[in-house]
Amino acid sequence: MMRALFLQAPACDGFDGGAGSRYQARREIRSFWYPTWLAQAAALLPGSKLIDAVPHGIELDAIVRQARQFDLAVLHTSTPSFRSDLIALEALKAANPALIAGFVGAKVAVDPAGSLASSPSIDFVAGNEFEFTIREIAEGREFARIAGLSYRDRDGTIRHNPPRPVLEDMDQLPFVTPVYQRHLSIDKYFIGYLHHPYISFYTGRGCKSRCTFCLWPQTVGGHRYRTRSVNNVIDEIAWARHAMPRVKEFFFDDDTFTDDRPRAEAIARELGRMGVTWSCNAKANVPRETLKIMRDGGLRLLVVGYESGNQQILHNIRKGMRVDMARTFARHCHDLGIKVHGTFILGLPGETRQTIEETIRFATEINPHTLQVSIAAPYPGTALHREAAEQGWLDADNAELVDDNGVQLAPLSYPHLGHQEIFDSVKDFYRRFYLRAPKIASIVGEMARSPQMMRRRLREGVEFFRFLRERQAKAH
Repeated sequence: MMRALFLQAPACDGFDGGAGSRYQARREIRSFWYPTWLAQAAALLPGSKLIDAVPHGIELDAIVRQARQFDLAVLHTSTPSFRSDLIALEALKAANPALIAGFVGAKVAVDPAGSLASSPSIDFVAGNEFEFTIREIAEGREFARIAGLSYRDRDGTIRHNPPRPVLEDMDQLPFVTPVYQRHLSIDKYFIGYLHHPYISFYTGRGCKSRCTFCLWPQTVGGHRYRTRSVNNVIDEIAWARHAMPRVKEFFFDDDTFTDDRPRAEAIARELGRMGVTWSCNAKANVPRETLKIMRDGGLRLLVVGYESGNQQILHNIRKGMRVDMARTFARHCHDLGIKVHGTFILGLPGETRQTIEETIRFATEINPHTLQVSIAAPYPGTALHREAAEQGWLDADNAELVDDNGVQLAPLSYPHLGHQEIFDSVKDFYRRFYLRAPKIASIVGEMARSPQMMRRRLREGVEFFRFLRERQAKAH
């Protein structure tokens, strides 16, 4: 078995390690998610090493000095981070020419040929769910016999093997939390709306929804929600609680944990018996009865993608959600004491000045505990990217998702709504949501009840407004 290094490479200052992978940009408040996809592959290879450079403050030079300790290097990459990740891969190869090095992630799954062509140092890229693909590489199997692999042959020719079948039995995957314990410091991972320290991992893959902008189901996970058994999930929680007793909250990072409501309820009941505090991603269509069962089972918070307060925009992006249903869902969460972190996107197809105003008013009406506002990002491999290219919303001069400093740009524009106006509307959204008297009073009350919360909110506030000032200055 090869000695394997799994690497989340260093990135720009302020890089946000979000969504369990390589997120697209710096965020208003810096946060770090666990590198779960890499950890899952590392769990299949005894003796492997996982380095998550950014949250741990590890510079590239320190990683390169270790290059000769490994036979195989696997780097997770994304469209925005690909250039900097390639620098890391080439540096590792220069230090150890015998090293077999390649990329995983949605960027290379969508464009394996273009990715390989970008540098002769890249030996392979793996598509979709890559864990068993990587294990077969580490076992020394010939590249030509490994499903799901694209690679550079000895003569430099780029080859593409048949895709790997989707994994159906998710219980085949070993726990990721032992990898976290061995290689990561849990104190380095923090999210503003989660209790610290927290742990996140997946209990299933795939999402039933067909949102045109969402990267993961369209590139690596698919649209069938394939899940681990209830007992398997509970066993990992039990292991992690015993091994890392300081953890205050568990987050299930499935695209939509509530897609399978009976299973969600079953897991909640078991977690309730264990006294576990937990949170998850959800769609704004969960009935009150299920919400109550989850709340009684220790659910503290839901991360909910509302995206827009305009019904036509929700239709345009195939969200499969009604605004009136989202209002009812929000009311149930408030009544039951479940906190909500709401996520919104500005600049989606159909966006106008009026729909932006409608969404801001909708957000203040449903009043999630916290929110984040993103700019529509047409990732390659998504229906939004194809639609934007066909309709002329994505021009060559503004096609980048982030600038050189990692700040998210507004790549889409419309005849009635330009790049700059979409970009500027994010600041206005935040200002109008958070600087309302009721929201300020709520935050002050929360801080007064907990000195720890006071320190956190003050730190986040400073980061938030510093980021917005910097972002605005770069825009002009």
